[in-house]
Amino acid sequence: MQIKSKTEGKNSISKIVNWKLYLILLIAGTFGAITIWPYTLTLEGGLLQNSPVPLSVLVAAQIIQTIVLLAFTIFVGLYLAKKVGLGLPILEGWLEGREVKGYLKSILGISIGLGVLAGILIIGLDYLFSFAGVSINITQASITPPAWQGFLASFYGGINEEILLRLFLMTIIAWIIFKIKSTEEGKPTNTGMWLAIILAAVIFGAGHLPAVMSLTTLTPMVIVRTILLNAVGGIIFGWLYWKKGLESAMISHFSADIVLHVIVPLAVLI
Repeated sequence: MQIKSKTEGKNSISKIVNWKLYLILLIAGTFGAITIWPYTLTLEGGLLQNSPVPLSVLVAAQIIQTIVLLAFTIFVGLYLAKKVGLGLPILEGWLEGREVKGYLKSILGISIGLGVLAGILIIGLDYLFSFAGVSINITQASITPPAWQGFLASFYGGINEEILLRLFLMTIIAWIIFKIKSTEEGKPTNTGMWLAIILAAVIFGAGHLPAVMSLTTLTPMVIVRTILLNAVGGIIFGWLYWKKGLESAMISHFSADIVLHVIVPLAVLI
């Protein structure tokens, strides 16, 4: 029986994922898990205060739970991303000592621009649904978190949601479709990638239905509104992840959230 040396064992383990990249994403996700809480407490602080569990314990438990979830999803995402040609070209290049400033500059414009577009589309679609009589009566609608809390919450959207929805969910779907059908060169098909983008976005939108159900009756139009408003950005971010890398999707998602959670609240105050 052939016995591997300790060095060979370490090399084989390091080939599973890029552990430096894994640690960077885990730290970034932990940061996002913390920065979302001022925004959350403003919206749900009253409900949380009535919890039998002390607020400090509840917040700490939620942050720890998020970190554990991230530890798993980042590992799976990084492992499968390599198999379907997805990844984080800027961070990967930086860790390998390659020049990445040029590529970062090349994606900033399209990433921010599409993020702003996503935010505007969501606002516009919400207005159209409201005009058509399809709206959701949210009890806390009168509570508008201040812009600084919206800014901090945008890091959660840009980092954590992109890790969970693009790096993890979209990558898994793309890998499953890839195992079913691939190109002659052994790469994912364009159709397969679009299916992964759309399915991940729709699943994210459908995941909001239980919360909406607690606020209003689920009619076909309410379901369409909920899924569409949450999926429109996901399709844009998914395309960027596919074509430009996860960093581009993160920048775009962050930009969209700045429009929704910073610019819009400030505009209301003017």
